[in-house]
Amino acid sequence: MLYEFWIAWRYFLSKRRTRFISLVSIISVLGVAVGVSALLVVLAVMSGFDTELKGKIVGVNPHLIIEKDYGISQYLSLMEEVKTLPEVRGISPFINGQVMLIHRQNVFSLVVRGIEPELEVTRMEKYLKSGSFNIGRREIILGNVLAERLGLGMGETIQVISPFDGQSYVFKIRGIFHSGMYEYDANLSLIPLKDAQEIFGLEGFVSGLGLRIENVDTAPQVRWKILEKIGSDYSVLTWMDLNKNLFSALKLEKTVMFIILTLIVIVAAFNIASTLIMLVMEKTKDIGILKAIGVSNRSIKLIFSYEGMIIGILGTLFGVIGGLVLTYFLKNYQFIKLPSDIYYIDRIPVKMERIDFVLVIFFSLLLSYLATLHPARRASGLQPIEALRYE
Repeated sequence: MLYEFWIAWRYFLSKRRTRFISLVSIISVLGVAVGVSALLVVLAVMSGFDTELKGKIVGVNPHLIIEKDYGISQYLSLMEEVKTLPEVRGISPFINGQVMLIHRQNVFSLVVRGIEPELEVTRMEKYLKSGSFNIGRREIILGNVLAERLGLGMGETIQVISPFDGQSYVFKIRGIFHSGMYEYDANLSLIPLKDAQEIFGLEGFVSGLGLRIENVDTAPQVRWKILEKIGSDYSVLTWMDLNKNLFSALKLEKTVMFIILTLIVIVAAFNIASTLIMLVMEKTKDIGILKAIGVSNRSIKLIFSYEGMIIGILGTLFGVIGGLVLTYFLKNYQFIKLPSDIYYIDRIPVKMERIDFVLVIFFSLLLSYLATLHPARRASGLQPIEALRYE
């Protein structure tokens, strides 16, 4: 073992005359640990939100959408043309619109999506809580939040008013889905494409085509390939384009939280620096003796650098353990519930990203090392004769 590290370790473990310095060392370790734990937990939660929302959004919506002003008429031939791209795993027509729902003399606004169940590219069938996804004419699938709010169950009927001609249509509830996203569960409904065309006066037309691709992260690249194939008369939007503001806000929040919580580790680094300065003052005699027997300035500097790094490494280690334990409990026990109408989801999602883990450890150790520079330089600058003058 390097004798510099051995001396630093003895200083860390030995009982000091000034107990206050020992207490400050413990506080410094705890400060680093708390900062690292807080950073790991918050970043894991933010990454979890990002991943969870991404999964929900690409589950309820297509990966890409092809649209055209005033709708698409020759959509069957367009579907065949787009299918030839190797990245496309599925394609389905849809119609989106808003209608008025009447139930027990109450009027509600409802988003209607007309689909062909056998071609559907979203995961809506997997979100089905009860009933069947194979809807026929005048059958509807509602979100569980809307169904509970209106007290509706399987087999009951609702009345829908067309915004096109004001005509009333009666639909039978064929299924109830639960996606886990409040906005969709409270406002979205699914009906057959033929019914949607009739309600919105779009006979022979669709609002757009939804596409499913193998890798959702390659959506921007696939978008350009589609545009090259079908021309500029159509617009192609990715799931990222449709939710750009949401993901930009999450990314900004994650960055800001990282910066803010890093301040905790910086405060802990100042504690390390103050602990080492007080230790240098206490060990002035030891420094003088070491220099008198020929220990170099570099070795003196290493001793106190190692002392500070021991505090930093222990604090980081305890912080990592604490952060992993907290994220484990948050992930597996879900003892914190969220209001789903505010946060889109009803629980705290947790996902530990490897890059976040590495960055937190790196910055913690870097700040701990930087905190040792001034005290170590000060210790190495002491002259033996001055250190031993009053001993």
